[in-house]
Amino acid sequence: MDKPHSTADNSIFYAFLGLLVWLPLPMGSNRLWSLAFFSAAALLLLSYWCFLFLHQRVSSSRPLRKAWPAIALLLLAAFASTFQAIPGLSLSVEPFRSQQQTLLSFALIAFFTLSLALLNSHKRIKLAAYTLIACGLFQAIYGSLMTLTGTEFGFFTHKDSYNGVATGTFINRNHLAGYLVICLSIGLGMMIATLKSTASGNWRNRLRRWMNALLGTKALLRITLVMMVIALVLTHSRMGNTSFFAAMMITGALALLLGRRASRSTIILLTSLLVIDVFIVGTFFGIEKVVDRLEQTTATRESRDEVDLYSLELFNNNLLMGTGSGTFYTAFPEVRKKDITLFIDHAHNDYLEFLTERGLIGFTPLLIAALLTFIIALKAQWMRKSPLMRGLSFGCLMSMIAMGLHATVDFNLQIPANAASFMLILAFGWISLYFKPQKGPNTVVNR
Repeated sequence: MDKPHSTADNSIFYAFLGLLVWLPLPMGSNRLWSLAFFSAAALLLLSYWCFLFLHQRVSSSRPLRKAWPAIALLLLAAFASTFQAIPGLSLSVEPFRSQQQTLLSFALIAFFTLSLALLNSHKRIKLAAYTLIACGLFQAIYGSLMTLTGTEFGFFTHKDSYNGVATGTFINRNHLAGYLVICLSIGLGMMIATLKSTASGNWRNRLRRWMNALLGTKALLRITLVMMVIALVLTHSRMGNTSFFAAMMITGALALLLGRRASRSTIILLTSLLVIDVFIVGTFFGIEKVVDRLEQTTATRESRDEVDLYSLELFNNNLLMGTGSGTFYTAFPEVRKKDITLFIDHAHNDYLEFLTERGLIGFTPLLIAALLTFIIALKAQWMRKSPLMRGLSFGCLMSMIAMGLHATVDFNLQIPANAASFMLILAFGWISLYFKPQKGPNTVVNR
């Protein structure tokens, strides 16, 4: 049994939440100075937690101990990147960029580890989840207001691109869409965690539940989800919207299939999301523009197919070790042809970018870690009785499916804010299966 939780790491926990809030603000932390700040902060927080652990002032949580295979796989990929970044070995076409990405890799692992170590109580788990949802709400409100009012500000500066669509404090609308989908996934999971699995009984109990749904925290959460969907539609991101609705339907089907205690309220909630969000929200906030962009997507209008083909050629030329993490924009000119006239800094396909930069040796551990986490979250959806744990596993599964789909046409995982938020989502997957509350004289344990 886990030792009683200490409050010695309270300062680390709240600093962790502060870092989670900060990450999306400075252009998704996709600048060298903000990347360096995040990396330093995450590594320092983990170092301080390890210091407390060595002095027996905090204890390791059960999810942290159980997640050692995922941590080991992520470290293996990070050490492969470290090996690439050694200047004298000439394994990277740009060692300095590889060194930056290696630092970011270790920072993301630190963020994942901190999530597992610090989220050791129901209160902390909920605080972390609702903090992420609140960040999504802020991005939704800010991005929507900038677009609907025509103000068009990003992060303290006028936008010089993507005018007329929501970008929030990000630069690219697709990255705001990816971030919103992460927040929506965990928001929907927390919504499911509030649903009652038992029958209402008499009319008084039904009335009490209806009033609670209309006036309580559940109503606030539902309104928050609607506002984030509005912003998602306003991004006009094709795959952002497609991946959200596809992932919601796939995960909903999995939850109903695996959830031996799935209630009628779960079915009603998922159905209402499709009806209200698509037909009502979409009608007023321009989902037809997203549909138009999907219909107009043809091979003659898009250059991503050619970029993907040339990226595969780059990968074949550097099969095992890749060109060096963070070096795609430097290595791509080697294989690009005259039909690509635009400046290409990313592959617009996360899988291909990881493969070309890290090779099979660096990419395979990342893929295995993701697949292992997906299986863990599936198992939690099947085994756990706790509404909170089932909600976390739902959010993890939905986010992983959505990000996996979006990764085929964009590079969300190259954006530090999205990558770090996704690491928290992966941690939720492990927590959903292995978290157990501390037993006390007045504690009722609901697995």
